Amino acid sequence: MNRSGRRLVAGVIFVLLLAAAVAGWVLVGGGELRSLPDALRGWLGDSPLPEGFAVANGRIEATEVDVATKLAGRLAEVRVQEGDRVEAGQVVAVLDTDALEALQRQVRAELRQAEQERQHALAVVEQRESELDFARRDLDRLQRLSRTDQFVSEEQVDQARTGVRSAEAALRASRVQVVAAEAAIEAAQAGLERVEVDIADSTLAAPRGGRVLYRLAEPGEVLGVGGKVLTLLDLGDVYMIIFLPTPAAGRVPLGAQARIVLDAAPEYVVPAEVSFVAPRAQFTPKQVETQSVRESLAFRVKVRIAPELLARYEALVKTGLPGVAYVQLRPDLPWPAHLEPRLPPPRSSLWPSTPPAPSSD
Repeated sequence: MNRSGRRLVAGVIFVLLLAAAVAGWVLVGGGELRSLPDALRGWLGDSPLPEGFAVANGRIEATEVDVATKLAGRLAEVRVQEGDRVEAGQVVAVLDTDALEALQRQVRAELRQAEQERQHALAVVEQRESELDFARRDLDRLQRLSRTDQFVSEEQVDQARTGVRSAEAALRASRVQVVAAEAAIEAAQAGLERVEVDIADSTLAAPRGGRVLYRLAEPGEVLGVGGKVLTLLDLGDVYMIIFLPTPAAGRVPLGAQARIVLDAAPEYVVPAEVSFVAPRAQFTPKQVETQSVRESLAFRVKVRIAPELLARYEALVKTGLPGVAYVQLRPDLPWPAHLEPRLPPPRSSLWPSTPPAPSSD
């Protein structure tokens, strides 16, 4: 074998040994390239993270909002499909309201009846007032005749007094009937308002703007109270949940700057900030890839993307995408150059465009 052949064989052996060493080191370090020495990571193209920063993996998530029924009933219509964009207040589904509309007509009839009873009670009050006025005038006349010895017996005067008291009692009773009729009117009005509220609640509107994640019910299905029809993603509240060990979590202030890099588009760096740090540690979940991290306690940290930034890139937001979040532990330290924000054009695809094939000329 000549000298060039021996050099080629030696080079191949060196590369194989280096690959085996890297694989062994990564396996011992829990499967992360970051477990390698800084020099070797730099040689492999993975820039080391300077002191004062923390990093962890996670997935893009968004707040989920359920659109559910307040009343039991049959679903008449669902006006959106999965993936549709909806605005706050937009009608997304309608329940059948035939039974409620029949009840509405019944309550309206009861309201009209109560109003008629009130009119009748008022008329009775007028009648009782007239009778009382006559009884009082009759008593006054008999009392004057009795004082002038006009052949009026004491019994007639007593009967007149009794007539006055009876008329007063009848007047009070008729006024009570007016109050009862007015109470019946109020009850009927309240019942009518309740039915109208139920009819309005049968039209389901989106509580906030977002994207339809799941369509959980179809027209014709009978749903109970609280039956879910849709699940919406609030695209104004997008975040990544990461888990940091105690030394890093204890140094993370609320509002700390962060950067998110998605596996689907590693050439972009999304600015974010820490909006929540759990008050107590927990065992990290299984979706954290590194076994050494899963076996230790860590703090849950929420890294949130600014709503104004999301408003410009709403069409690109996709939940569930895995990635890495970098958190600044010391605000006086500058970000590394490779973690400066880099964003795609607002209306472009998340994936980089494929460069044109080279010309054969």
